[in-house]
Amino acid sequence: MANHVLERIDKTHHVFAVPTKKIHDGADVQAFFTTKGYRDIMAFLLQLNRAMFPRKIDNTVQTWQLTSHKVEFSEPVRRIQLLLSRLQDIIDEAPPDTGPRRFGNISFRKWYQIVEERTAELLDEVLGSDVLGNSQDSSSERITPRQELEAYFLGSFGSAQRLDYGTGHELSFLAFLACLWKLSAFPDADPGVEERGIVVGIIEPYLELVRNLIKTYNLEPAGSHGVWGLDDHSFIPYIFGSAQYSPAIAETDETPTEGSLPDAPDPSSVVKANIVQRERKTNMYFSAIGFIYDVKKGPFWEHSPMLFDISGVKDGWGKINKGMIKMYNAEVLSKFPVVQHFPFGSLFSWDRDPNATIPPPTIHSRQANSSIPPPYVTPQSAGTRAPWSQPGASLPGASAAPWATSTARNPQATVTGASSTTRMPVWTTLPDASRNPPGPMSPTRAPWSKPS
Repeated sequence: MANHVLERIDKTHHVFAVPTKKIHDGADVQAFFTTKGYRDIMAFLLQLNRAMFPRKIDNTVQTWQLTSHKVEFSEPVRRIQLLLSRLQDIIDEAPPDTGPRRFGNISFRKWYQIVEERTAELLDEVLGSDVLGNSQDSSSERITPRQELEAYFLGSFGSAQRLDYGTGHELSFLAFLACLWKLSAFPDADPGVEERGIVVGIIEPYLELVRNLIKTYNLEPAGSHGVWGLDDHSFIPYIFGSAQYSPAIAETDETPTEGSLPDAPDPSSVVKANIVQRERKTNMYFSAIGFIYDVKKGPFWEHSPMLFDISGVKDGWGKINKGMIKMYNAEVLSKFPVVQHFPFGSLFSWDRDPNATIPPPTIHSRQANSSIPPPYVTPQSAGTRAPWSQPGASLPGASAAPWATSTARNPQATVTGASSTTRMPVWTTLPDASRNPPGPMSPTRAPWSKPS
């Protein structure tokens, strides 16, 4: 699947369907991994990810910074940028409520209501009838592409009911873009060209919009692991951002799984505020880290232990990128609380993928609201060790970070350049599994981890 491109559809004879809920319990999560919908989500994610790797061009290396003029924006990309700008402007029409509140700001419901009311108009403005179908066709019960797109679009900005935002909403926006790809809304181009435009020109502005919504309306994390998770709200910027720093490739090369660009910052730089401020302007990984610094106080290792552990990886950004993709599979797509609201229609189908491997039955499949590791993941004993981790020192009450080694971080070291003092206590044993969050949101031992 690594170098495959998500197939476009022939709309002429395609039968569209209104997306509906299919994931009701843990058994449905297990079934999800055998569907065409799961196959297409992973195909599109890997397609975008590979596009963000630097390229070897005429004995030079071309990188894809967020500010790079080498990243081309097609007309459809620019139109979707306009759409996101319109959504930013609507914030001014729904200023945050100034009254007392405990969780979230109720004015987000007004913002969401306005967006919902204007969705048809907004999509018409940026996409047109070639993509959306004829909205005036009321002579039959025929479903149009518009109805499928609206479901994923409106699921992309958080829950007006719960006043929260999380990786499930981020997944919905990824699906929205994948639907547009399938509908040929984006033009054909050389490999990686349009994909880079989508990541840099659409996904990063989307993340900026979401961060503004989170800060403006104080949106709660949805389906978060809390301190045991990677990030309260997002995941994909860590995938694409690590790809930006990974080794350069030619089009025929395999996607690297270790190594870094020669001039890439060291992963440990996430604790150095000055480097974060510099790199966040050009890199998606550091842009996400920068937002954490914007909204959280205290030592980085304390409020973001998973990211801190990852910062000790010695095999480079390619290793981090590989681990992030596996972790996305295990910690986002495998978690019932995250994927339960993802709907399935014709573009993301619940139909069986004939090439899918049937995951072995587990006890989770008999428990409602449980999370099932997909066939991508090798089942391991329940524990707190993160993906690709090895035995070693760990932080209290937290998952040992993915792919971190016992010598990855010096817990006694004082980090310089950080926004606060970060001298850590010494921990010589792994955290007790009982200190992890119970139930379906417990961290999955990652596929590439080694038994301790």
